[in-house]
Amino acid sequence: MANIKSALKRIKVNETKRARNKSKKSELKTYMKKLNIAIEEDRLDDAAELLKLVDKKLKKAASKNLIHKNAASRKLSSFQRRLNSAKEA
Repeated sequence: MANIKSALKRIKVNETKRARNKSKKSELKTYMKKLNIAIEEDRLDDAAELLKLVDKKLKKAASKNLIHKNAASRKLSSFQRRLNSAKEA
């Protein structure tokens, strides 16, 4: 355990940030799972609404360096492709 005051503060701040990041990542995964389920069950209207929400959350996470910018783009592209192919079928 650290003895220096600034080191103790860093530990506290890092723990707070880790908890926030974990919460945001978990929320993001939940919405992506909901979107997957909506696409699989052919609820395309719900899926389109969820896609807008997931898009916003992915871009926000990428801007906060929670996930990599290219990973966010790749996931979004994948969801969009799946939704478009489900609409065509």
